[in-house]
Amino acid sequence: MSQTDKKISEVVLRNPQKTVDFTISELSKLAQVSDASVSRFCKNLSLSGFHQLKVELAKASQNGDNYYKELDKDDVGNSIKSILDNKIVEIKNTIEGISKTELKEIMNILKKSRIVQFAAEGDTYIVAQDAEYKFNQIDRLAISSNMWENALAQTLNMSSQDCIVAISNSGESSRLLKQIEGAKKKGIKVIAITNHSESPLALLADYHIKTAFRQRVLQSEYYFLRVAAMSVIELLFLLLIVEDKQMLESIKNHEELIAVTKI
Repeated sequence: MSQTDKKISEVVLRNPQKTVDFTISELSKLAQVSDASVSRFCKNLSLSGFHQLKVELAKASQNGDNYYKELDKDDVGNSIKSILDNKIVEIKNTIEGISKTELKEIMNILKKSRIVQFAAEGDTYIVAQDAEYKFNQIDRLAISSNMWENALAQTLNMSSQDCIVAISNSGESSRLLKQIEGAKKKGIKVIAITNHSESPLALLADYHIKTAFRQRVLQSEYYFLRVAAMSVIELLFLLLIVEDKQMLESIKNHEELIAVTKI
């Protein structure tokens, strides 16, 4: 084992449960090595990458005191209260953690942008889709795509007059990062919504909003990150309306047109 691999393994063995929540950048910083060294370390262990390392660590370190242990199928009332309490804390911590100065700058960008693209992958894409719908309702031209190749093509057709809101739990999606790199080359402002301030996506973005909870790599530790991310989108949406009441007219016009499709 090389000296670099030894440094990484020491950090992992010292904090196996914490490593599950690390980004690759956080682990490399603690081990005082490069991100690429962590990737090579995983390959040397015959793993596909850092995510698989976290999956294996999570399997090995499960100790039964996870979120779902608080839920009892025989006590629905308590289970509902536990879920509600967790969601309230998640939203509260997310909103209170947003820098007011940075929020004003983000709002200014969203107001001035010709096009707002929402980018996300996997189960987080539903947040981008919801954001696209909301922003189009208030006279902001918004786009998104659940097919990465198409989303990338959209980005390449944008300009410095536009902005992109990238939503990712880990902030480590290689395809999303490639898309953002393309956006930066064109002078497009990037707003990232992730769990990790030190993630590659957060560091690459011009602005970053951190969501409060982490989505664990195993389903038994799933913290429903989408609630926090959707709360951020809702916040931006409502603040835009507060600043420009004319947007309410846009929503009314849209609702009137689609009313005929409802029973």
